[in-house]
Amino acid sequence: MSRVIVPLDVSSKQAAMSLVDRLGDQADFYKVGFELYTRSGPDVVRDLVERGKQVFLDIKLHDIPNTVGRAVAVASELGVDLLTVHVSGGPSMMEAAAKARGGDLKLLGVTVLTSLSPDEMSTVWAREIRSVREEVGRLAVLACDTGMNGVVASALEASWIRRHLGEDFLIVTPGIRPAGSDAGDQNRIATPADALAAGADYLVIGRPITQATDPAAALAAVLREIDQARLAS
Repeated sequence: MSRVIVPLDVSSKQAAMSLVDRLGDQADFYKVGFELYTRSGPDVVRDLVERGKQVFLDIKLHDIPNTVGRAVAVASELGVDLLTVHVSGGPSMMEAAAKARGGDLKLLGVTVLTSLSPDEMSTVWAREIRSVREEVGRLAVLACDTGMNGVVASALEASWIRRHLGEDFLIVTPGIRPAGSDAGDQNRIATPADALAAGADYLVIGRPITQATDPAAALAAVLREIDQARLAS
């Protein structure tokens, strides 16, 4: 099972399945986010599950506990493997989500978006942010304490989370860019090797693969980079 999650950041189910076909057996885990889920709904999840793929439904639930609990139950019925919940929704919301999950569904707490800079965080939090790592760590502990199976966090905070919350706590890391790739709109990025060394379980790698001229070749290069990092560790 690959540790790479490929995001289907496209506008239609047809485009998503076309990419899945192009990547073939190299990719077995896909992320479905807001754009695709809003356009195609649960059908795209069902199609991926029918093809034997694992699904990371990244819709970042953030609502009253009862509403979030019902949404988690539906995601469980669909066969989703990973589902995101905003930690900032609070302990009661996360506890309701944890109580409602079923099957093999694992819940991930969203700590601090990797697109946020410290200045933007200070604006949102209305206080000085001395350390992004401290904020992510505080939220990760809250997620763990309220029944989340893991968190979404950048590789720059992953080592602290792994050290403090143990080996069984999942860390899914976006903002991954292979060596030499453009950062895009991410502020806290890392290479696959650095993310794995920091303790990440899964790496979300999008544009370097999905926007490549040959996505399958780009994914193969990423997988080679990961294998080399494992051999060197």
